[in-house]
Parts: sequence; structure tokens; C-alpha cells
Amino acid sequence: MSSSRRSPPTQRVIALLDHVLAHPGQQFGLSELSRRLGISKPTCLGIVSTLSDTGWLVCDAQSRAYRIGPALVAAGRLARRAVPGAEVAERHLADLATHYGSSCSASGVIGDEIVVLANVRPDGRTDGPDPAARYPFAPPVGLMYVLWDSDRAVESWLAIRPALPVTLDREHLRRVVSECRSRGYLVEGLTEVGRRLHTLMAGVAAYDLPDEVRDLVGEMVSTLGERVYLGAELTARGKHPTHLLAAPTYDRNGRQELVVTLGVGDSITGAEISRRGKALMATAAAITEEAGGVPPRREAAAR
Repeated sequence: MSSSRRSPPTQRVIALLDHVLAHPGQQFGLSELSRRLGISKPTCLGIVSTLSDTGWLVCDAQSRAYRIGPALVAAGRLARRAVPGAEVAERHLADLATHYGSSCSASGVIGDEIVVLANVRPDGRTDGPDPAARYPFAPPVGLMYVLWDSDRAVESWLAIRPALPVTLDREHLRRVVSECRSRGYLVEGLTEVGRRLHTLMAGVAAYDLPDEVRDLVGEMVSTLGERVYLGAELTARGKHPTHLLAAPTYDRNGRQELVVTLGVGDSITGAEISRRGKALMATAAAITEEAGGVPPRREAAAR
């Protein structure tokens, strides 16, 4: 969508809600919100007053500070129900998280954002969706959300205006897609720089980063799929620094619906990666079946 068709008043409301959602346990005074968001105090007062009247925010009677309201909580629950596999995934991932003592998650694409719909702790306890865990569904973020879908879905994602400058190495990208589809899961060796990139990208989907910031952060990324381990690397002896493993679930039409992940955060052998990958795939298959989904025929998915 071109910038000429955007609504600045709407963007200000979204920016304010994004800020409050990114800090779910905190309250913010009017002056602080105005200063942090760069919105004039009278305009900010009009926004928070309307949102409070409709239940999207709650204003503390004594401190006059604002926090998340019941309407936002209800909207979040309804949004989660729009993805049938989300609650199913949470239950199945609890067993996997407990077995490996690692955090697990389920996430999917809603509109033009990637939204984390479920978080499960290493002890199997669930945190539910994280309001701050949202990312723009645009290169270089989001490959795994089309990876096991059709080739057309991959191309459609590549056609989105990049959230950050990125080099497109189509030969490498084809290898990543082919190997991950064949293996059934993805192995990501996320670096410290990569972790910082994801932290920066969280919550910026509603508005553009300044061009100079986009260019600077873009220097952190050289090409799509660069942090994905390929087969030859995993068969090498020794241990491999691994951030997480990811696998897909499917909807009733055989289209990719969610990505479920098993955190690692350590260096492990190729054999251990294989064991955990197969366990994650089995969990993803169970989620797909219980949610009424069907795995795709790979020859059909390629179209």
C-alpha cells in the first residue's frame, strides 16, 4: 500500500496501542505516552479518552495512568480462535517442552504480520500469546511461514516490499526450500546479531523505520535463509550452534497454517538435531490431525 493512502490519525492510534501491548504489565501517564510516541498532548488525550470509554484501555482513578483494557484482551482471544490450530498446538507443545526442557512456540501469519500465538515454557506451563511478539511478514522475516507451502506462496512473499534491505540469492534460497521440504523441519543457527535483529523488528510492523535505520540494520543481513543449516553442514562431525528447530502444521486445504518451534540455544550434534527434529515433526503432525488439517501432496504444493 502506498504511503499516500495511509491514514495518519489511524496510525497514531495503532502506534499507541502497539506501545501499550508491547508492555503488558505496565501503565503509562499521558505525558509519557505523548513524549514516547511523538504525539501532541491534546491529540494523545483524545485518543486515550476514546479508547478508555470503549474498554480498549483502562485509566487508573488515582494515578491517571493507562493500561490494557478488557476489550483488548477479548480481541486477542478472538484473534487466536481465528487460527484453529493455536490452542491445539499449545497442548501438544507442552509435552515436547517438558521432555526436552526447552521453550516451544506456535506462530502464524495474520494479515501482514507474524504473530506468536502460543508460548510454552520448559516446564510445560503455558504463557499464551505474547502481545509484543509480532513481526512484519516481509523479507527478510518470514521465510519459514511459506517454506512448506506452494512455490507461489514463496514468490508472493518475496514480492512484498522488504522490511529491511536484503540480498536475494535465489540459488541458495532454492536449496533452503528444497532441503527443508525434504527433511520436514528447519534448523536455524541464529547468531547473536540475528537475535538482536528479531528484537528490533518486533512491534515495528505498523509503521516504517526511517530509511537510514533500515539501511544500517540491513547491513546485519546478507541474504535470505543464511542462518538455515543445510544437509552437508549437519552431517559434519562435532556440534552445531543451534537456535531452534521449526516445522509446519497444515489446514484442511493442505496449506501451511502454523510454524511450531522447539528452542535449543546450545551446540548439539547432528544426531541430536535429527532426534529433536523428528520429535517436532511428530508433534506438528498430531496438531494438524487434531485441528482437522491434512498434509499436502508435495507435487501439488509445488504449484
